[in-house]
Amino acid sequence: MKPPIYVYYQLDNFYQNHRRYVKSRSDHQLRYPSHASETKTCEPEATTNDNQPIVPCGLIAWSLFNDTYRFSRNNTSLEINKKDIAWHSERTRKFSSQVYPKNFQSGNLIGGAKLDETKPLSEQEDFIVWMRTAALPTFRKLYGRIETDLEAYDQITVIIQNNYNTYSFSGKKKLVISTASWIGGKNDYLGKMYMAVGGTSLLLAIIFTFLYLFKPRPLGDPTYLSWNRNRAAVRES
Repeated sequence: MKPPIYVYYQLDNFYQNHRRYVKSRSDHQLRYPSHASETKTCEPEATTNDNQPIVPCGLIAWSLFNDTYRFSRNNTSLEINKKDIAWHSERTRKFSSQVYPKNFQSGNLIGGAKLDETKPLSEQEDFIVWMRTAALPTFRKLYGRIETDLEAYDQITVIIQNNYNTYSFSGKKKLVISTASWIGGKNDYLGKMYMAVGGTSLLLAIIFTFLYLFKPRPLGDPTYLSWNRNRAAVRES
């Protein structure tokens, strides 16, 4: 495998597209330091017990993925590059370099990872990647990149710190290592969907062809058209 080699974590049965979950965030708070107290759309993770605003607020931020992975190849440490894993447009436009985490994961119920309060949100790229919600209950998110070649018969060892609780909602976690071409990465779902739609269209075309050949629809008599009947009435008169 030639670099860049992408490392993803995959979650199954996690509905990031749920209406209440998607709405539980404050984009103004993420973008403007002066809007730290704008948390009315973030319930139930809007404020602390003493009514202090949580930055970043909302269920999406609160449930931030917090498993960690350490890689080694043939007993030698393998570095994972986590820089520039988020879109440049999101780092510069959606998440401010002047907004810092505050009162985050400070309650009794911890949802996921904690954030570094000394770094602005624009530099915490794992968080930015997580905040881009997925449309389907099975999704992958970029964890990092391997910038060296992986040769055949290399022994890759992964040490996983299993923090993220997926048992409560019967979910599954997977680690995916993949490369990408100019048309993107491997996606079995799109291929299966195209095959299903194409096969259904072909089947319907065959059915309609047989119906047309063996049981054609009878043509209507054009003499019953209104303008033809008017002409016939004029001729008789």
